[in-house]
Amino acid sequence: MDSFSTVIRTASHAQHVEAETSSFMSDLLGGRLGVDAYARYTEQLWFVYEALEAGADRLASDPVTGPFIQPELYRLAALERDLEHLRGPGWRTGVSALPATQAYADRVRECAERWPAGYVAHHYTRYLGDLSGGQIIRDKAEKTWGFARKGDGVRFYVFEGIANPAAFKRGYRELLDAIRADDLEKQRIVAECKRAFALNTAVFRALGEEFPLSA
Repeated sequence: MDSFSTVIRTASHAQHVEAETSSFMSDLLGGRLGVDAYARYTEQLWFVYEALEAGADRLASDPVTGPFIQPELYRLAALERDLEHLRGPGWRTGVSALPATQAYADRVRECAERWPAGYVAHHYTRYLGDLSGGQIIRDKAEKTWGFARKGDGVRFYVFEGIANPAAFKRGYRELLDAIRADDLEKQRIVAECKRAFALNTAVFRALGEEFPLSA
């Protein structure tokens, strides 16, 4: 029988690929969009991670979510430093969530408050993605817009507290395999994981509409 970490990865593979290959992300990584599009994307991430991390301390004592709450993963402070670099010291007065982003953040917050196992699905899709594909975004951003290597503008993608990302991800998957949930609850977590990717794809789609490539 496959481990739960394998099940959740394979079951959500199609949604994961759809998110990664969105036209907005393809254009961003291809250098066809300007730094303003990157900054706007970073703004949207701030709203999602504010929702993800706002209740993290409370969830640390929950038997299901507790093992996953690891401060070295937290991204909000790094995002705020990036936004100060990208938008200036008054960035908070100018950021706004796209409707798709608001829906994403609302769902994360709802799970954090009412369904800890569902929160794990969002935790997994975001943080393991940041440790993996997020590094491609960091590299491209540094080269395309001249950010200092692992410096302001790309700090969101720099996990200073994780010396060995590969080993950390292995440990995270072991936590998934040991999650305190029965088979039915695991099926619900998988479904929420798919939903998380769909919500993320909706944000990319909205960003693509805001930053269409000129013909």
